[in-house]
Amino acid sequence: MARRLLPVGLDFIETAPLRLVFAREVAAPPGAVYRALAEDVEGWPQWFSAVTLARPAGAGADGPRREIRLKGGGRFLETIVAAEPDEVYAYRVDEANAPGVRALLEEWRITPVADGSRVQWTFAADGAVLFLAGLKVGRSGLGRAFRDAVGNLERRLTTAAA
Repeated sequence: MARRLLPVGLDFIETAPLRLVFAREVAAPPGAVYRALAEDVEGWPQWFSAVTLARPAGAGADGPRREIRLKGGGRFLETIVAAEPDEVYAYRVDEANAPGVRALLEEWRITPVADGSRVQWTFAADGAVLFLAGLKVGRSGLGRAFRDAVGNLERRLTTAAA
């Protein structure tokens, strides 16, 4: 059963009780990375192996929405809270079937580097003590999922450009 989460804003990225930050450089320009994140929503399962379904879900009161499904049965309805081309893409989770979660916001920040882009993913969360403890314990797994996903995205983008 889906639960409504707190409707946090972009400032939650700085104030969340738990913030996990991961970064990696890729040999793809910021524009290509941004388009893959923000414009090719349905393409996420092709590079982020934890995602089994990603699709736009129309417009909500606060902006565009998307539906995400993960391996293991996680389901989320999200609202885009920031979409600045070539720089930042962020969304909050409005509904989730995960137990113990009160608020989630994810921010993908893209900065140009000499040979491509630096991609930084910030996962900001609030929830019950057990939920937050589980995220802390699972930090290395989330980091590995991020590194693998961004590596897959880099291969996808550099192959498409070749």
